[in-house]
Amino acid sequence: MTLMDLDPGRLTARVVLERPEPVGDGQGGTEIGFVEIASVWALIEPVSFAEEERAAGAVSSVTHHVTLRARADLAPGQRFRKGARLFVIAALRDPDETGRYALARCRELVG
Repeated sequence: MTLMDLDPGRLTARVVLERPEPVGDGQGGTEIGFVEIASVWALIEPVSFAEEERAAGAVSSVTHHVTLRARADLAPGQRFRKGARLFVIAALRDPDETGRYALARCRELVG
């Protein structure tokens, strides 16, 4: 496998990495909340966009590749937050198998 030729200067998006965690709902149950793990630099690249009609109207689905320096604590189900935008991690891989970078395929929560 060839080395990924990525200029670290392209990691220009400051995002917050968050993990899901059960939080009490005040009535004896729990709901899923998110807890900040770290603030990291990343490269966010759109991959695809789709729109479909559902009962509530049009629903958009946007996927992105998010590249960042490799971390041992990354896992599917976590998310990146950039301001009001949320990117849920669907899958992870090491693009050149060197352990330098992580490539996350994410679905942006829209609407």
